[in-house]
Amino acid sequence: MTPRYTIARPELGEPEWQAVRDVIESGWVTQGPKVVEFERAVADYCGAAHGVAVSSCTAALHLSLVCAGVGPGDEVIVPSMSFIATANAVVHAGATPVFAEVDPLTYNLDLADTESRITSRTRAIMAAHQLGLPVDIDSFTALADRHGLSFIEDAACAIGSSYRDAPIGSHSAFVCFSFHPRKLVTTGDGGMILTSSSEHAARLRRLRHHGMTVSDLDRHQAADIVRESYDEVGFNYRLTDLQAAVGIEQLRRLPGIVAGRRELAAAYDEALGGHEVIGTPVVPADMSWNVQTYAVRLAGFDATRRDEVMRLLLQDGIATRSGVMTAHRERAYTHGRAPVPLPRSEVASDTSIALPLHGGMTEADCREVAGALVRAVDAS
Repeated sequence: MTPRYTIARPELGEPEWQAVRDVIESGWVTQGPKVVEFERAVADYCGAAHGVAVSSCTAALHLSLVCAGVGPGDEVIVPSMSFIATANAVVHAGATPVFAEVDPLTYNLDLADTESRITSRTRAIMAAHQLGLPVDIDSFTALADRHGLSFIEDAACAIGSSYRDAPIGSHSAFVCFSFHPRKLVTTGDGGMILTSSSEHAARLRRLRHHGMTVSDLDRHQAADIVRESYDEVGFNYRLTDLQAAVGIEQLRRLPGIVAGRRELAAAYDEALGGHEVIGTPVVPADMSWNVQTYAVRLAGFDATRRDEVMRLLLQDGIATRSGVMTAHRERAYTHGRAPVPLPRSEVASDTSIALPLHGGMTEADCREVAGALVRAVDAS
């Protein structure tokens, strides 16, 4: 049975249909003029100099690490409490992810714990803006600079958020977005790297297309024969024009999407505020949150009791998701051994629930979901 309230739903409609039709009729459906237009639109929206579109945020993180010089023998500090792609990208680059703790209120990488894990092998810090809430970028940038490290923003969830009055995407040398259907802007799937460096942008564009020194679009538009070369081994991480066309229309919707999600979050806050067990999201004063995911904390619960609450909600027609995973406890990273404990991350993951939130909901819907959550918590 389909739940009455789903956890998420992309906001797509006639403009996206027409944009895809126009691309199909143009005859240029892979990486071409629409990709260039989408890159420029996202970069302008976020206040960045360059945008490089790729096939996923995982690809964006991987290419950023490669471009930052990360490779075999290196270590990259990452949050364990993040989708596993954050750690996987480090492995794809040939390096070793070093898992650090998160702040239990914001779920973002903890600065002091990160610094304690820096070694002579550390090459980069990759911090995720968890659930769309920005990390303290200035503090992490200063930490990376003190130790001669690269700082990479895993901004998969954060398009439309701001840090100290500047959009996410405008602060660092490598900022990586996702356009998965759970994100506010979707292209079906896809990603983008924003950077202030023309040198990085040029190399990233080569790396995403097998290392090719001349793009298909430039070759097509050239007045003479152009022969490309391949100066390093690259990857097939291209975005299609079909996807980019959808992304352009999605970006036009973004201000309204963000405003709508903030109204729904406010309804949840009001309905759940003051409950002795249910903790609502904490947003620091210098952050502006896009509300990519609205997750609550259940004080004093463990994963078993949290899951029972989720079952009761599902029986009531309300789909939820458990808290953000912890990669250090997954078999891919335990390698058959007991995981090194990260108690704050584990508790944060095991006691949190993501509630339904999308443009198809009303404030009354949020109040109904909140009431069902309170009943489920009180009954568990």
